[in-house]
Amino acid sequence: MSLLDTTPAARLQPQQANGASPEGPVTSRGDRVTSWDVADFPTPHGREEEWRFTPVDRIGTLLTEGATDGTLVWETTLPDGVTLTEISHERARELGAKAPGDRPAALAVANSTGALHLDISKELELEQPVRVVLRGQGDAPVFGHVVVTTGRHSRATVIVDHQGHAEVSELVSVITGDGSDLTLVSVQDWDDTTLHLSEQDIHVGRDATVKQIAVTLGGKVVRLSTNATYAGPGGSFEGFGVYFADAGQHLEHRLLVDHEQPHCRSEVEYKGALQGEGAHTVWIGDVLIRAAAEGTDTYELNRNLILTDGARADSVPNLEIETGEITGAGHASTTGRFDDEQLFYLMSRGVPEDDARRLVVRGFFASIVSRIGVPEIIGHVMSVIDAELEASPL
Repeated sequence: MSLLDTTPAARLQPQQANGASPEGPVTSRGDRVTSWDVADFPTPHGREEEWRFTPVDRIGTLLTEGATDGTLVWETTLPDGVTLTEISHERARELGAKAPGDRPAALAVANSTGALHLDISKELELEQPVRVVLRGQGDAPVFGHVVVTTGRHSRATVIVDHQGHAEVSELVSVITGDGSDLTLVSVQDWDDTTLHLSEQDIHVGRDATVKQIAVTLGGKVVRLSTNATYAGPGGSFEGFGVYFADAGQHLEHRLLVDHEQPHCRSEVEYKGALQGEGAHTVWIGDVLIRAAAEGTDTYELNRNLILTDGARADSVPNLEIETGEITGAGHASTTGRFDDEQLFYLMSRGVPEDDARRLVVRGFFASIVSRIGVPEIIGHVMSVIDAELEASPL
């Protein structure tokens, strides 16, 4: 099925990065397969490097070819100068949409008849955010492709809020114009029965700035894959994320920042908390600095706070550097429990232990949540975190 109406779509011609074979080993992130053809992505079994953390046995309905009758309800707030239209997959490629990098994303295209195109006009500066609410309403799998384009020298915030119950596989293609400034907020506030697989491909224009913020608070299995590339020098990509996993939830975030242009920058910072038996989070942060990308400045950071026994956090930062002529590159990852010194400080000043723990968790998230920049989203995120902590067995 699709985010639109759907019947099976014609298969497009394959396109692979650097001629890599889907059957051969991938020795560099630059050699990964990208293709519009589902056949170029065998059904994963969980033994593959890109799927070894994902519970593939729980997402089988989203790995199968064939359109269904599932749908999502769309609710939009579109300021003047912003349009939402249906386009063909061929038109999406003409606009600059990149070929998918895994099977679910390829199926999101193949199992739908077209794409939804959200366009922000050139030189438009929006004071209010563009709002899109996607609401699940059934058990039939949903497949869809969303294309977001921003015109040259525009400035906008786009909020995509996922709610309800659904089984969804989506490809989100973001193409930003030269000198534009886009903040993209993706909120996963699903019911705890939802399956959600999403690939978000972000192509940063010359001298453009993109800030992507992922907020994942609900869902049974959620896997978000972000791939950032650059169209020319001077581009900046910032990827920030917060997530909170409860018992039985699997929340997975994967990022690849591909620096193929000189004098670009990237910053990635994700923070997550886990509580309850079987709560599992995964963060994979890959940065590739190609030989031509002189003057690159990049840093990535992941921090995880484990609140109870029985929870597990996997965190894997990776740097691949093909030139020494860079401004800077680094990464860090930490996973642990409460800072006893912070707890002692608060308790020594009369704060009860339970309240002190909750204050520490709120402070842990605050630096990321504040970057969202939309007061009502900030308030909602912190209220959900408070509710999680109220229900915590701490």
